[in-house]
Amino acid sequence: MRFFEGCTALITGSSSGLGAEFARQLAPYARSLVLVARRRDRLDELAAELQAIHPGLDVRTYGADLADESQRASLAAWIEGEGIAVDFLINNAGLGDHGGFESSDWARVKAMVDVNISALTHLTHLLVPSMLQGGRAAVLNVSSVAGFFPLPNMAVYSATKAYVTSFSEALAIELRPKGITVTALCPGPVETEFFAAATREGELGTANHFQTFPAFVVSPQDVVSAGLRAIAHDRARVVPGPLLAAAVAVALLIPFVLIRRMLAWKADLI
Repeated sequence: MRFFEGCTALITGSSSGLGAEFARQLAPYARSLVLVARRRDRLDELAAELQAIHPGLDVRTYGADLADESQRASLAAWIEGEGIAVDFLINNAGLGDHGGFESSDWARVKAMVDVNISALTHLTHLLVPSMLQGGRAAVLNVSSVAGFFPLPNMAVYSATKAYVTSFSEALAIELRPKGITVTALCPGPVETEFFAAATREGELGTANHFQTFPAFVVSPQDVVSAGLRAIAHDRARVVPGPLLAAAVAVALLIPFVLIRRMLAWKADLI
């Protein structure tokens, strides 16, 4: 964790789940944290918790709906106006949706694309130029193992995460020679609010997601720890959990025609 000593980290989606856990694990080492999410009340509660434990830590909170391009631009302008030199960007904010595409709500689909793809790309584009001027820096993009496979009943979500992983891998190649580490964190099932928020009424419940793949479930603490270790070791991609990582590695060697049949069978099964 010495890699993160004295850093200034901006964490999106930090009001709960992995975002809040990133803040907790970085708090003992960082100089400053910028917590961004829609739910400002939760951000303020987390900031108070962190500052009570770490009195020397500077914690700023900023309420924003990152699906809105103008609010992303306002966030960047606020950072510049406050003189905050971000050297660690964690693009954690994300939305999901579980169910058939034909019955999906377009507003929800659009918000998912706007947050998972547009917000992540836009914030990176807004902040990387100043990060390049500051010397050593890092970007961690929270993707998903769903990005490795086109998942029925999560078609748009898995497609957005495929983008995140590909974008991160390309940036890692571009920016490594310039002193910026870029990592795609690709977790599987994690016990956060994500599945509850992604599940539609009448669809597969949160508990069943974990019952379907119990051996692949990794705690938020372990997911965040894996992501931070990957950044510190300049790894472009990490799948938390040795069993899940091995399963993904094997699955990627299987001819896609078989993967397609397996996914179709699984979709019918659940």
